[in-house]
Amino acid sequence: MPVARYHVLHETIYTYENPVSLSRQLLHLTPRDCSWQRCLAHRIKVEPEVSATRERFDSFGNPVRELAIEFPHSSLSVRAESTIEVLPHLPAGTLATPAPAARTAAGRSDSAVRSVTCLCTSPAWEKVRDALAYGARPVLLDASRFQFESPFVRVKHEFATYARECFTPGRPVLEAVQALMSRIYDEFEFDPEATTVATPVLEVLAQKRGVCQDFAHLMLSCLRSQGLAARYVSGYLLTQPPPGQPRMVGADASHAWVSVYCPEIEGGRWVDFDPTNNLLPDTQHITLAWGRDFADVSPLRGIILGGDDHELDVAVTVTPIAGTGAEELALS
Repeated sequence: MPVARYHVLHETIYTYENPVSLSRQLLHLTPRDCSWQRCLAHRIKVEPEVSATRERFDSFGNPVRELAIEFPHSSLSVRAESTIEVLPHLPAGTLATPAPAARTAAGRSDSAVRSVTCLCTSPAWEKVRDALAYGARPVLLDASRFQFESPFVRVKHEFATYARECFTPGRPVLEAVQALMSRIYDEFEFDPEATTVATPVLEVLAQKRGVCQDFAHLMLSCLRSQGLAARYVSGYLLTQPPPGQPRMVGADASHAWVSVYCPEIEGGRWVDFDPTNNLLPDTQHITLAWGRDFADVSPLRGIILGGDDHELDVAVTVTPIAGTGAEELALS
């Protein structure tokens, strides 16, 4: 699969019932660079004009921006634009074939890429678990912080029980994780009305309904309950409009999937899995940030003084870029 380039526009607007006198916000809206992805151009425009701003990296290496607005305002608009290049990064031996539909937080579209492969070359899942256990040597610090409970992910026997049929003795870890991903895809219904950001993951397991964020938290809970290291990945997914329909501005949405640590494949690496669409992410997935769960990488969160009730509008547009000319990399 060739290199893919995209223009991503992520717009967030808060409209407040009463003026806000003070606002402090933390933004995870700058795509991170990694071995398979480069952010070629990026800018964030905020209205009203901020009183102070600072850029830094969080503890997971994600670029973040802090901003403060220290005067009365009745709305907050954040417009993030990025041009991103994504390289093929499926595990060795993976074959990509078309899949009938992709699902994001916005719903279904008519195109995606599903990864079909035999992942039996990875080590047995018990060996990976033991390599991450307390007292094991060498200490895998980068992975071990993704083994434990976090605000939206639980380590409980209910999740270990659900995952058990996929993690049979001696099964290669990536093959077992792919089986778990497929089971979640087959048994859970994509339903944007079933949950909110505050719905506990145990309730998602019981109801078997939710959206991409829920399925990522569920899969993380299952994997960590097996003693494995797995992290939450936020980003975007290229979707296609129905046949004969134009691409609608703002019709896309942010997306979420998981990444599992495999210490012995290709020298030790993280491998991504998308339980919402039952595929291994590749060039159609754009990585924004990663952390223990959604709480670590929320696109925009903060505190305000005043405001009372508010309305939130979010619009995301992912547009493929054809060619490599410099004029195509410029932001609008």
